[in-house]
Amino acid sequence: MNTPDIPVLPIGSHVSMSGKEMMLGSVKEALSYGANTFMLYTGAPQNTRRRALSELHIEEAQALMKARGMQPFVVHAPYIINLANTVNQETYRLAVEFLTQELIRTKGMGSQVLILHPGAHVGAGMKAGIDSIAKGLNEVLAASPDVLIALETMSGKGSEIGSRFEELAAIYDRVQKPERLRVCFDTCHVHDAGYDIVHDPEAVLERFHRLIGREQIAVFHINDSKNEKGAAKDRHADIGEGRIGFETLYHFVHHPDFPGIPRILETPWYPDPENPGRMLPPYKEEIQWLLTASRPKTFPHA
Repeated sequence: MNTPDIPVLPIGSHVSMSGKEMMLGSVKEALSYGANTFMLYTGAPQNTRRRALSELHIEEAQALMKARGMQPFVVHAPYIINLANTVNQETYRLAVEFLTQELIRTKGMGSQVLILHPGAHVGAGMKAGIDSIAKGLNEVLAASPDVLIALETMSGKGSEIGSRFEELAAIYDRVQKPERLRVCFDTCHVHDAGYDIVHDPEAVLERFHRLIGREQIAVFHINDSKNEKGAAKDRHADIGEGRIGFETLYHFVHHPDFPGIPRILETPWYPDPENPGRMLPPYKEEIQWLLTASRPKTFPHA
């Protein structure tokens, strides 16, 4: 049974995993925001250094989650994984081998979803990149436990793959085990890629459904954007302070077609008004606003 202070809607944020408590600390951080789910990295997203599962306090973390009625959490793969790279085979091999290990870690920590940036073709062209992603995924999925890989929608900066729904669909078409794939729908990225989620979010979702299927969305990243639609820049803004706006993000959070899908905030931290050298997380306030539609007219960190 859920405790009274835990919302029914699966909503949370990115949380850290560090220090002595590791995953247990992650759960405590999520609870401090009033969240009932969360997203974490198994280590720093910019490198391959990882601690053994036995050092992560997984059992204590899972016990606390159970006691507080928390929903399943999700894991994000590090940015260094680039299955689309056909230019540097060392980078590609690292991606395959490390992604396989990340799936094993994700399973060991108790999650069933690993979010993955599809990759960047680094000048080789979209087709070469997509073919390489599918090739890598086929190898990884054949050698890993039954964890889902959620391909993240991207903003389209540089040579990123995944800013168009057609690109994600093409990856699905080339993968031998498409049942192991899902999508992480990032509101900032989709907006920055040029989709009009502000004025017609249902048309965007319908286009996604025709190409991939709504049931394939396993996670929402709920982020506002500092950019105009189609800017292809990927600069997150705090909830209601960007070009997407509170109303659109509230619409996605409460969309009836996705009742059990985690909504994860990745919004920027802000300077403490009393100590500008200290950064504070916005998640507790933003989760409350998104649950209750009680957004203040003047944001405390605006």
